[in-house]
Amino acid sequence: MASHIVGYPRMGPKRELKFALESFWDGKSSAEDLEKVAVDLRSSIWKQMATAGIKYIPSNTFSYYDQVLDTTAMLGAVPPRYNWTGGEIGFDTYFSMARGNATLPAMEMTKWFDTNYHFIVPELGPDTKFSYGSHKAVNEYKEAKALGVETVPVLVGPVSYLLLSKPAKGVDKSFSLLSLLGSILPVYKEVIAELKAAGASWIQFDEPTLVLDLDAHQLEAFTHAYAELEVTLSGLNVLIETYFADIPAEAYKTLTALKGVTGFGFDLVRGSKTIDLIKGGFPSGKYLFAGVVDGRNIWANDLAGSLSTLQALEAIVGKDNLVVSTSCSLLHTAVDLVNETKLDKEIKSWLAFAAQKVVEVNALAKALAGQKDEGFFSANADAQASRKSSPRVTNEAVQKAAAALRGSDHRRATNVSARLDAQQKKLNLPILPTTTIGSFPQTMDLRRVRREYKAKKISEADYVNAIKEEIRKVVKLQEELDIDVLVHGEPERNDMVEYFGEQLSGFAFSANGWVQSYGSRCVKPPIIYGDVSRPKAMTVFWSSMAQSMTSRPMKGMLTGPVTILNWSFVRNDQPRFETCYQIALAIKDEVEDLEKAGINVIQIDEAALREGLPLRKSEQAFYLDWAVHSFRITNVGVQDTTQIHTHMCYSNFNDIIQSIIDMDADVITIENSRSDEKLLSVFREGVKYGAGIGPGVYDIHSPRIPSTEEIADRINKMLAVLETNILWVNPDCGLKTRKYGEVKPALTNMVAAAKLLRTELASAK
Repeated sequence: MASHIVGYPRMGPKRELKFALESFWDGKSSAEDLEKVAVDLRSSIWKQMATAGIKYIPSNTFSYYDQVLDTTAMLGAVPPRYNWTGGEIGFDTYFSMARGNATLPAMEMTKWFDTNYHFIVPELGPDTKFSYGSHKAVNEYKEAKALGVETVPVLVGPVSYLLLSKPAKGVDKSFSLLSLLGSILPVYKEVIAELKAAGASWIQFDEPTLVLDLDAHQLEAFTHAYAELEVTLSGLNVLIETYFADIPAEAYKTLTALKGVTGFGFDLVRGSKTIDLIKGGFPSGKYLFAGVVDGRNIWANDLAGSLSTLQALEAIVGKDNLVVSTSCSLLHTAVDLVNETKLDKEIKSWLAFAAQKVVEVNALAKALAGQKDEGFFSANADAQASRKSSPRVTNEAVQKAAAALRGSDHRRATNVSARLDAQQKKLNLPILPTTTIGSFPQTMDLRRVRREYKAKKISEADYVNAIKEEIRKVVKLQEELDIDVLVHGEPERNDMVEYFGEQLSGFAFSANGWVQSYGSRCVKPPIIYGDVSRPKAMTVFWSSMAQSMTSRPMKGMLTGPVTILNWSFVRNDQPRFETCYQIALAIKDEVEDLEKAGINVIQIDEAALREGLPLRKSEQAFYLDWAVHSFRITNVGVQDTTQIHTHMCYSNFNDIIQSIIDMDADVITIENSRSDEKLLSVFREGVKYGAGIGPGVYDIHSPRIPSTEEIADRINKMLAVLETNILWVNPDCGLKTRKYGEVKPALTNMVAAAKLLRTELASAK
């Protein structure tokens, strides 16, 4: 019985790629140094899977930024502004597309389906010229082969690539991206031909858009694409991989009828209903790649349950045609549990990171083949039983409090317009008030202080003094810049979710459970294993200290319940909404304590609300109902004069704007600049928004410093569709990933732009 891994984490067990990338970007190391780190990581990954007994090992899932950008490079679909003139695309062009440079903005970045991973959105139009611009897929296949490892090269499928793209600037929004299918397929044919010539026997096309609600025209594109590729693909075994949700019946029918395809991969963890479609009919003689090991969470697989599922599928498709697989790429989970030397022993027994999931896949494949490892299965069953019966998982008081929430929709008693009037009387802000999103640059010294405090190398008093001085510096800088509503800069926080999770019950933390978010940015998601509550105040001490340093309003900074949920590895033994309500109650306690401490502006970030939206429209209303309700629970008890902000970033919000309005926040700051001000189109189309709103005026994920004129132009575009008295001026997101040498001039220009427009508006009256 064969085994398969859809994809594997790239960063390395100790984030080796992250540090190599950042060293290269800072000019401290060469391209050769970066490539050496990459070669070593790839070699290690391939050998690990081969040693574990995996038959179908992926290649070309490694990336220096993301796999969609790699495909853009492969197709030579470089936007003209980057001045690429042909030939193999090098790091300069590649990273300029991803990050921008001193003179050019980056391409748009958005969330990869409903994950916390991001991708660079291709910009295409009728004049886009495609040519074979990157031989990465072929080179990596050859690299693995030279190591004695036969791999399955993985490509983003042509139809999904186009469906995930957007019309380039200046191209009519109604332009059909699928009309470019005939233009990109010749490049795919070149790549396939080279892979065949190099000796590949299998090729994997990732077509995850098949799980979305596609229309007949979009589904027809799959039929057309693979019919066109059929001759080129002859002699190769072809796997079409889908993931992240159930595949709709019509898409299943289209997929399983594709010409020249040998096998089909399905996510049977998040797409368990797909099993019914398979039972209803699976093409004879084809391979089923059954994704029964969860690629998006860190819980050990229920091996007995998965084996039962696989045996039922084996009866349908035949013993020789069933392949045990992960539900999706393991990119979305942590690398290796072996590195967790300090994790609680009981909790550790409940977990499986990527390396352990590889072992689980192979154990299931061997069990199906009659070579069951009884000891391994028995230990797994014991761990499953331990988790179900552990008293540390359940807190009856928390469960009762969460259950009691269902009788109310938790809305503040006064409407937002009246609240804004009351808040303005108290805060006395100018029109176009300026603020930032929360974090300021995290310097090496700051990281060292936190690290030494955690390692008990410095005393609590020394730690508090160091953080206090950092806050004082950030407050002084903001006052010098003349920003209106200040933040304390979050120097005590390494990560916005981790910080809160460490102070809430029901959470556990890994030491090295890093997961890539985009580029070199890694996060270490908390593990929610039990019922959640707040034992004591979490932020009041630091926020009160910061407010005492200034007469200007100081924002209390919190992470919202939906974002904490969506950016954690969440327990899978109860519905997600129940866990979210528990977190909401904990944040509610914190909000009310901040208010009592004299904090008049409180920001409750819901950066990840949109990314948790189910991929299928039929499931979205239920999610939005409990997600928005959870946010309202956090601040229902505050006074009208307390201004509640929220922040959202790097997703497409246009389709959930009514739910954003329903959150009933007083002010929302929201990503806007990197996505070509897509958000503003909602307001141009007549959506009325009465609360305060700050669409970001510049992209903080790029080192580029925007001019005062550029920012003023962005604000003017906002004023064309939004009322002057509700518009705020702020960056797209927090500033922690930037350097002070970038932040100071960018914020100086932002404040200057706001003042310039205040003067113009005043003189126009």
